[in-house]
Amino acid sequence: MSPSLSRSVTGVALTLVLLAGHLLQPAGAATDAVTALHALFESEWERALKEDPETASYLGDDRYNDRWADRSLDAIAASHAADQAVLTALARIDRAALPPAEQLNYDLFERQYRVTVEGYAFRQFLIPLNQRGGVQTADEILEVLRFGNRDDYDDWLARLRALSTLIAQTEALMRAGIEEGRLLPQVVMQRVPAQIEKQIVDDPQTSPFYAPFLDFPDSVDARYRKQYAKEARSLIADQIIPAYRGFLKFVSTTYLPACPDDVGAWLQPDGDRFYAYRVRRFTTTDLSPEQVHRIGLDEVERIGAQMDAIMREVGFNGDRNAFFEELRTNPKYYYADGDALLEAYRALAKRIDPELPRLFKTLPRLPYGVRPIPDNVAPDTTTAYYLPGAADGTRAGYFYVNLYKPETRPKYEMEALSLHESVPGHHFQIALAQELGALPEFRKNGWGMTAFVEGWGLYAESLGDELGLYQDPYSKFGALTYEMWRAVRLVVDTGMHYKHWSRQQAIDYFKAHAAKSELDIVNEIDRYIAWPGQALAYKIGQLKIRELRTRAEQALGEKFDVETAA
Repeated sequence: MSPSLSRSVTGVALTLVLLAGHLLQPAGAATDAVTALHALFESEWERALKEDPETASYLGDDRYNDRWADRSLDAIAASHAADQAVLTALARIDRAALPPAEQLNYDLFERQYRVTVEGYAFRQFLIPLNQRGGVQTADEILEVLRFGNRDDYDDWLARLRALSTLIAQTEALMRAGIEEGRLLPQVVMQRVPAQIEKQIVDDPQTSPFYAPFLDFPDSVDARYRKQYAKEARSLIADQIIPAYRGFLKFVSTTYLPACPDDVGAWLQPDGDRFYAYRVRRFTTTDLSPEQVHRIGLDEVERIGAQMDAIMREVGFNGDRNAFFEELRTNPKYYYADGDALLEAYRALAKRIDPELPRLFKTLPRLPYGVRPIPDNVAPDTTTAYYLPGAADGTRAGYFYVNLYKPETRPKYEMEALSLHESVPGHHFQIALAQELGALPEFRKNGWGMTAFVEGWGLYAESLGDELGLYQDPYSKFGALTYEMWRAVRLVVDTGMHYKHWSRQQAIDYFKAHAAKSELDIVNEIDRYIAWPGQALAYKIGQLKIRELRTRAEQALGEKFDVETAA
């Protein structure tokens, strides 16, 4: 496949992923430089998996399924030193001797490590969890583990034996965070104790960590089943539950009282410099927080005008806030229960899939499914998310949807959300990258360029018209609501972390400009509080991808054909 702008939507947006797919055959000095570069790529990928066994498990690599990452301060410092050494080694490779595709690999690799090394100074590892996950939700890794033989059970038991150490390391980091003033606000951290409490059960067989021992495959002999189950019950009862009980006491009585009442990255040591770094990191630009804020205000105004046009089309006679209230409160826009909502999402996925060849010639081989977000985190997390499949193709990707309080999850947003999280959004994008054999592993499976990953997801929402969706004006309004949501993010994220807005100011601004439910709005604002800068990537990335497509359309004129995909 040639990544040409003449290949329309895929050619415009996937160019950033595909450029390295056609490596030139080097000779002489170039051969030596390419060999050295790829040796560094491979050794660093292996180090990354070894240092982060959980990520290896999510990628389907089971070599480290018997351990958790070492969260000790010594291990974190050693990893930082190794990152610095990588940049030194990379500098010894003659970039000028590399062919163009390899120069792109070099530049992306270098940026990844420079950003990581720069970020160490802000010591965010001292905030090892938040309301959306951490050691309190360690059982979620079971979603991606396979239990087909004794080795799998031995690995899981090894992880259970090591879990109390992971909990202790997490507490040690949080204690150091208290000392340094690197803390998240109480308003988000006060959600965590209830999540920890769900791990403290009277019967170890009801613990989520015990789930693999409830149903053994035939390949595990009965005598081993009893042995494994007995040890698991003992570990959960004697080590894991007491460790969580002690951790709950620490979080409730020591950590939470130390957390600030105000919100914003500016509260942390050197907070303004930290937030400016996060803006650069997640947008991959040199934009300042003030510039991002202005872009957000402009986008909010532009999208608001389009919303007003749809209100007039459907004959609504009130103002925009009244229309939002109608959409938030009228039961006709919602499913009555979570099961119906889940089935509707699954049916929608089946409706979108056959339309993809309208725009794309190359489709991913890996399938995807639709699952509910686990109940233990659903009240505290976002509307949906995507979990990539295994890198070796042995596990499908999954689009997770939030079924908590279905009366707050409107039908009119479902098409846009599905396009973003599944196809042609994250599943399409990430699965295709994984299947590009010529790319180094950090390009196929690293997903480090948030502005591209999330920018593509938001851009994918805009393809609904071309895929035969958004036929109902309310669904079109839902698409605008989702785009407005990402524009609002630019304003409220910079508002809280740079302009010292309060949490309530951010909630009020969001509610005034987007028809999202209040539950979603509050969870979203709390997400931005806990994850400074990440929310900026979506709109900034989408604007760049849209700019590239517009340039292609203008340059190619009548030759531009959206149906001729790369």
